[in-house]
Amino acid sequence: MDFGLQGKHAIVTGGSRGIGKAICTGIGSRRGRCGDRGAEQGGSGGDGAGTSGPHGRRGGTATGRPAHPGYSGSAPGGSTTATGPIETVIDEDLIQDFNTKYVGALRCSRAVIPFMKTAGWGRIINISGGNARNAGNLSGGARNAGLVHMTKTLAVQLGRHGITVNCIHPGTTRTERTPSLLAARANQLGVSPEEAERRDFAPDSPRGNAICRMVDASEVAFVAVFLASEKAWAVSGELVSASGGAGRAVYY
Repeated sequence: MDFGLQGKHAIVTGGSRGIGKAICTGIGSRRGRCGDRGAEQGGSGGDGAGTSGPHGRRGGTATGRPAHPGYSGSAPGGSTTATGPIETVIDEDLIQDFNTKYVGALRCSRAVIPFMKTAGWGRIINISGGNARNAGNLSGGARNAGLVHMTKTLAVQLGRHGITVNCIHPGTTRTERTPSLLAARANQLGVSPEEAERRDFAPDSPRGNAICRMVDASEVAFVAVFLASEKAWAVSGELVSASGGAGRAVYY
């Protein structure tokens, strides 16, 4: 299927690993080439770039494309000192989590929107998380719920300019972090990592999902590539869950 991505430029934040890297690879494979800088940081495809760092700089480049916005994907779940119970939350860490993810996404969007308006075309895809819909994580829940709200707000503001804005909720997703986190889980249960994963994704396990296996980062990337494509004009301001039918959010 032609996704209409030839000639388009992509910026993928947090593109050096995990879901960001998988999205870089997915976009690059559908555009036929991958820029050197993008390949270094996970491969954003063409002239895009994976980005890192919590603070952005504004403006454009000599080629007329937005300058490196400098926003990185934040750690899943947030800082351990900002996830509750409320008596233990360190305010400064909670604020920093919000600054990195929610305000970081705002900065990144603000940097690229003028160029998208000029082109009359654009796609903004936010990666949120299931904590937005679950109690128990004061950091992850607040910033993910905020990102969903920002998604809807920007979709309403920008649709008239040919720009769609959507949000993806991953659940437990297989990335480079998975082996170490599974090892810790296995140690907790006193079993092998393979057995720990099997138990977590057994039918009716509260830690699992409807498809009874862990979703791979590439499968989340497929959803992002579709939303970035010319085929997705009808979808804007929406939240798409890519969790395999998870009933609750647990991050690997």
